[in-house]
Amino acid sequence: MSRHLIKGNEAIVKAAVLAGCRGFYGYPITPASEITEAAAKYMPQVGGVFLQAESEVAAINMLYGASAAGVRVMTASSGPGISLMQEGISYMAGAELPCVVADITRAGPGLGNITSEQSDYHQVVKGGGHGNYRTLVLAPHSVQEMVDLTVLAFDLADRYRNPVVLMADGFIGQMMEPVEFPQAVTEPALPRWAVAGTEATRTNLISSIFLDNDKLEAHIRHLEAKYEMARRHETRAEELYTEDAEVVLVGYGIVARILKAVAAEARADGLRVGVLRPITLFPFPTADFVRIATRAKVFVVVEMSNGQMLEDVRLALNGTRPVEFLSRVGGNVPSHHEVLAFVQKQVQLSAQSEEVVHVG
Repeated sequence: MSRHLIKGNEAIVKAAVLAGCRGFYGYPITPASEITEAAAKYMPQVGGVFLQAESEVAAINMLYGASAAGVRVMTASSGPGISLMQEGISYMAGAELPCVVADITRAGPGLGNITSEQSDYHQVVKGGGHGNYRTLVLAPHSVQEMVDLTVLAFDLADRYRNPVVLMADGFIGQMMEPVEFPQAVTEPALPRWAVAGTEATRTNLISSIFLDNDKLEAHIRHLEAKYEMARRHETRAEELYTEDAEVVLVGYGIVARILKAVAAEARADGLRVGVLRPITLFPFPTADFVRIATRAKVFVVVEMSNGQMLEDVRLALNGTRPVEFLSRVGGNVPSHHEVLAFVQKQVQLSAQSEEVVHVG
């Protein structure tokens, strides 16, 4: 299998085409604009549809219509655009329509700037729109994972009949790396639930409205059961040096790459440091945290936000281990040396604490 040097944003579109995606509706926004550009290039080559919508609101509603017709579809945007899509994402979750949304995150709130941040976590992972629904969220940390997780995103979207978000920071979207692409999948058959045929022969109805209270409650319980099934079967995480780690670094996206380098250097200095990288942000890999906490002394969360994933880490550990936090925002990235110094400090504090306990 040959390798191709390609930008992360373009890799998403090639992977989507190979995964059977045949519809892209979107509106360009930095740092995600290359996705729309690549979709305009590649979708027509496979008989697919590309349409630059007049707004992100229009784009997500076009996804609703195309998905209802049984087509694998996707869109892409960044913070402000994702905000505009939230109502439509809620509609699609409520109507059980699969789609893939790529969120190439930038700094906020408001217009913020066009540099990378991870402050869309709450918006994407916790729902963002109205009502009782969740999106499945995948967080790549390399261009190869932009490919692999895009393919997985379409499979999960169909399996759970639900929107899936590929959440990558601007660095991952803009960087170029060599990747291997999978073989193209056989185009899936028209789903049984899809609205198809003529007006006279159509029997399916796609909707998210349930005017009867009991019917809506039953529908929400049905959605909850899907999300619980995803929690049981779809959590994914990567571990590095966690077998004997006393300090466990936690991060995703570009931050995880920094943490891996820090852990390797700390190990060379004799420090027992490991890395736990959530790949699925929802469902969150809680079981991995619980298992590693039986031997680790402290967890260190590093984020390019003011502590959004931090909340989920603390919930997962439920007070069993201390959780420290290192944050950079505004488009700033935690440096290798900054993280290493923070880790060394935590090791020293842990050693001092043990000495106090021993003396006591």
